[in-house]
Amino acid sequence: MKIIEASEVASIISENDTIAITGCGGSCSPEALLKSIKDSYEKNKIPKNLTVVAGISPGNLTEDMVGMNMLSVKGLVKKAICAHLGMGKLFGKSIGANEFPAFGLPLGVINHLLRAISGKEPGIVTKIGLDTFADPDIEGCCINDLAKSEPPVVEKIKLDGKDYLFYKSFPINVALIKATYADELGNISFEREAVISEQFHMAAAAHNSGGKVIVQVEEIKPAGSLKAKDCLIHAKLVDYVVVAKPDTTLGDYNLPIYRPELTGEKKIDVKIDPYPLDIRKVCARRSAMEIKKGNVINLGVGMPDLVAKIANEEGFIKDIYLSIECGPTGGIPIGGVAFGASINPDSIISTADNFDLYDGGFLDLAILGLAEVDRYGNVNVSKFGSRVTGPGGFINITQSTKKIIFMGTFTALGLKEEIENGKVIVKKEGHKKKFVDKVDQITFSGKNAVKNNLDVLFITERAVFKLTKDGLELTEVAPGIDIKKDILDQMEFKPSISSHIKLMDTRIFKESIMGLKKEI
Repeated sequence: MKIIEASEVASIISENDTIAITGCGGSCSPEALLKSIKDSYEKNKIPKNLTVVAGISPGNLTEDMVGMNMLSVKGLVKKAICAHLGMGKLFGKSIGANEFPAFGLPLGVINHLLRAISGKEPGIVTKIGLDTFADPDIEGCCINDLAKSEPPVVEKIKLDGKDYLFYKSFPINVALIKATYADELGNISFEREAVISEQFHMAAAAHNSGGKVIVQVEEIKPAGSLKAKDCLIHAKLVDYVVVAKPDTTLGDYNLPIYRPELTGEKKIDVKIDPYPLDIRKVCARRSAMEIKKGNVINLGVGMPDLVAKIANEEGFIKDIYLSIECGPTGGIPIGGVAFGASINPDSIISTADNFDLYDGGFLDLAILGLAEVDRYGNVNVSKFGSRVTGPGGFINITQSTKKIIFMGTFTALGLKEEIENGKVIVKKEGHKKKFVDKVDQITFSGKNAVKNNLDVLFITERAVFKLTKDGLELTEVAPGIDIKKDILDQMEFKPSISSHIKLMDTRIFKESIMGLKKEI
């Protein structure tokens, strides 16, 4: 192991290298290493034509020059293989503008593929991605037009007469990793990291591919001083270490101020103020009604975060287990920029290990965002015209979970609604319909869900639908809502309507606590 300056990192990377980058939104981004690459390219045009591999790409939900946005300089990247790009919006814009080909692989697939690469396996065989845009019969993971002319990253195969997807291995030339400490020998400790993510598997994949492993740490500690259980990467895997203090000017991004309640070092009392009654709370309350005591639940980014606040407000947060795909289970997930971490988690494991559990049906319930849904129950959260975010863990989660809820407002962009006297009043309709004739991209397959007998609900502030073999069926309507004007006229297709359609629970639309703790 050699200690180097951040400015030397770019010289270790060669033209056309494949680099793997750790990060999970606002956690574990190797900022100093990424900045070295950007600065060197802007000054000397080296390194260039890189293939970038990442899971949930690091970023702060803006176009600020942080995280993956630092690699958006034209000519620096020649190809991307990522799971989620929404946190680094400039990098996502580059992909949407077809500046280089890009593939969107499910997050669990990327993690398991890194593990296969480190074991020198040809790839992974899995059911994850069947009937979605990852399926070669649909788009083969392509998330922009340029990717369609590239060699495929996935093939469909048959085993024992059943369809599977084969995702192909490829060598990793350089791994860029963020950790807490290195000792003088090069052992790498993660004791202050809130998310384990892909760090070990990226290091193993690069090392066993004959590549280089570069780790950014906060400090070098004496040999023998680190706890073995915290040293997830052994010195034999590490080529270079860069010491870089966290940049506290970035606020919560990359968790620059250590919070022991996120790593499990200590537990704290959590006070969450009651959320005001609005249409977001209506969606979250109706979703929370589907929770059962002891459930292991994954909450998506955005509005689904609010379900945790409802569980706390209703007094049953300690009766369930909230799980994040990046590794934490238990406690209360942090939303927004710091996505991936949880306050007071029970356990934190690697993303790859967590997806072993998810793919095997560990989750009882997933509550995820509703961006766009069609008549067949297909859901799109990964691509909207030239705006590209990628699938993240969405495909793994929705193809393997017993019960799935997609929640969100009925329309978007300009929507104004209020709750008045226990009724939903539409003041101004959104001009973007979410219930469309055909989704831009299939991130969730209604056909696959029906085939696998999954229980799927679509919950909005004015209506609830369930997925049937014939598509969406309207089962509940909110008080104050006109079925024709506020529901059917705002859809590009006509759903079936249940012969037993009912009013949504009136408690949802009142200020007082619902009393769900007694019902879960």
